[in-house]
Formats: sequence, structure tokens, C-alpha cells
Amino acid sequence: MRRAILGIAVTLACAGCGLTSPGVHPQATDRIHTQASPSAYTEVTAGSVRALIPDGWRPVAATGDAREGFYASPSPARWTRMDGTTEGITATWVDATQIGVPSDFYYLAATGPLFSRLLDSPDCRAESERVFLNDRPSFVSGVSGSFGDYMARGDGTCSAHGRATRWAYFVAAPGFGPVRRMGIARSGLYVVVAVLQARRGADRALQRMIDRTRFGGAGIRDFVRAARARAVAGLT
Repeated sequence: MRRAILGIAVTLACAGCGLTSPGVHPQATDRIHTQASPSAYTEVTAGSVRALIPDGWRPVAATGDAREGFYASPSPARWTRMDGTTEGITATWVDATQIGVPSDFYYLAATGPLFSRLLDSPDCRAESERVFLNDRPSFVSGVSGSFGDYMARGDGTCSAHGRATRWAYFVAAPGFGPVRRMGIARSGLYVVVAVLQARRGADRALQRMIDRTRFGGAGIRDFVRAARARAVAGLT
């Protein structure tokens, strides 16, 4: 059981971060649609995922039968290392109907190795984390009948090879409760993570990129409002 849980969590983590195999050179495909704007950002649509990227970044469709979305960077190949040294963004979701495991397992992916390369790297450190929902599944010492919901966002910094960057993320594992009605009904996991050079205005730009990401018509702020309503309902 422990080995199965770990394998699923790692699989979901790789799917969420848009990683490719070593030696594979990612290419943009016709699954990506872009629309320029008067601002310094381009709107990217990949299936039911929509987000903003800085002008000049190259968007690449996420590949795999169980996920949808995209990642983008000035250097997509380097971005897939997810070590905090390269600017980029990933916005993707995992199709729970394709993975075929209980929804509780997505809680483990969201709270486990998903951002380990940022959170556990000696070159990076977390600065803040806001957990909106943390309903531990019953098999992880949670209460009986727990929805297994998890939702959080956070940010931090990295410094390596003479490069200083700032990063931010949002993750949601909606379990099987009311929060699942948000976004995409088939999704078991939502992930947005972005990295920018540490310069003036980087925090505001990261917040904009995260907040303007939409899954199936629902924005990150919609998810947060639903999480807060769910938390209040759970206390009454």
C-alpha cells in the first residue's frame, strides 16, 4: 500500500509539473492558442486552461493522456527541471477519470512531492504559505467521511548560479466534496506554479499570473472563495 501511494503521488507530481524525459525537446503544438494584448502579456489557451504569460515566452502543451494544460518559458527545456533557476509557468490539471484511483490519493500528491524541487532545495526557501483547505483523508488520520480536500498557495525565493528568482504556486486537490464542483468536474488535481527573476515588480507579476489562470471558466479566486465557504460550512 505504501509503495502504491508513493508511486501515485510521484506520477501526479510529474504530471502536474509538465516534466519531460531527459533529451526530449518540447515543441509547441496546435493544442496551444495565443492571443496578444495591449499589455506586456499574452493570453494562452490550452484546452480548458487559460493563463497569461509575458510576451516572448514560448508555450508548450502538456502531454499525457491524464493531464491537460501547458507550460511556458523563455527556455522550455530548462524550465522542465523545475529547480527554480529558470523563468516559466506551468498551468495544468490531472484527469481523475483517467488515473482511476480514489480521490483521497490526490491529497497526498498535493501535500507531498509536488513542489519538492522548490521547497526542499538548499538553494530555495519558502517565504509564505496559505492553506485554505486541509481535510485529511480518513486513512491519513483524518476524520471518518472526510472529503479529502486540500487547497493552498505559497511563494518563495531561489538563488543559485548567480541567479536570484521568485516563485509562487497554487494547488488544489478537490477530493469528492462540494469543492469538486469548481473548475473541471473530471479533475483530481490543479497546479499553477510560476518563476520570475527577482526584480522590482516580480511579486506583483507573479500574483497576476497566478490569479489570472482559469480552469474550465473558474479562476483561482473562485477556488479560494469556494474553499472559504466550505471551511465555514464545516465549522457550523
